[in-house]
Amino acid sequence: MYNPTVIDHFKNPRNVGGLPDPDGEGYAENSVCGDAMTLYLRVTDGRIAEAKFKTFGCAAAIAASSALTEMLKGCSIDEALNIRKEDVAEALGGLPPTKLDCSVLAEDAVRAAV
Repeated sequence: MYNPTVIDHFKNPRNVGGLPDPDGEGYAENSVCGDAMTLYLRVTDGRIAEAKFKTFGCAAAIAASSALTEMLKGCSIDEALNIRKEDVAEALGGLPPTKLDCSVLAEDAVRAAV
């Protein structure tokens, strides 16, 4: 059901955890399935220097959170706001149609954090 990239991000998630005194913190949840994500951002010189997450959810939600944090590093705030659910799904090499809502969770968390 999941491709090797999704499985890798699920089994070896990048940037898990919180940040003390983050510059931005956003929470998003999917009321349909119960997945929830908190995204923490550290901004230096107008760019995202560090991004971490805590996610409660399925493999796709955790993989999407992990991929998102990798995508955010080095982005300006405007660039981060332009990341869409399709970008997250593409970075993972695709998600099953029934799991695309997990990439929406990531998009919503970015908007909440910035």
